[in-house]
Amino acid sequence: MNQYNEFLDSWNRILGYETPTHHREMTNFLADVIDGGSRRGLLMAFRHSGKSTIVGIFAACVLYLHPKTRILILSAETHLATRMVMHIRNILENHPWCADMIPKNKREWAENKITINRPIGIREPSVVCQGVYGNITGMRADLIICDDVEVPNTCNTSRKRDALRERLRELDFILSPNGTMIYIGTPHTFDTIYRTT
Repeated sequence: MNQYNEFLDSWNRILGYETPTHHREMTNFLADVIDGGSRRGLLMAFRHSGKSTIVGIFAACVLYLHPKTRILILSAETHLATRMVMHIRNILENHPWCADMIPKNKREWAENKITINRPIGIREPSVVCQGVYGNITGMRADLIICDDVEVPNTCNTSRKRDALRERLRELDFILSPNGTMIYIGTPHTFDTIYRTT
């Protein structure tokens, strides 16, 4: 069993849950993407399967294993991305493996960005979020998680889908040279962006 699944199982025990098989498979997939050669992944599963929950646990584990990692959460709207950051923050605050990661000075410990205890000299927060059309100029990230960027509001016309694809192409300029980009979502249209990302 990899460390990501051990982290997941430990978290589920705190909550009083058993880890479902499909959650373990999702975690294995994410681990293969970040530790493998492609560094690009697309996680699609049925609605309410727990994709975002697993990705939040996975992101917390990435920070546990690699504290220098800078994570950008991008969603269709800022409030959706904020929910993911709050989920990650909750895990960091309550997972016993993460106790030493919580800073005494919580200057950047908010609903939209958090910075864990890590080596000094890193300008970006450990985790920051933004809506897909928010200001990402000048950001840098080692892991970009695009969580539900395709929703009816961003893809219900051909023009919107083209604009979304163009916007997502800008992420290549934010991602560090050896960085990882993961898309999580469910198609909302036949001409889904997930066919080309």
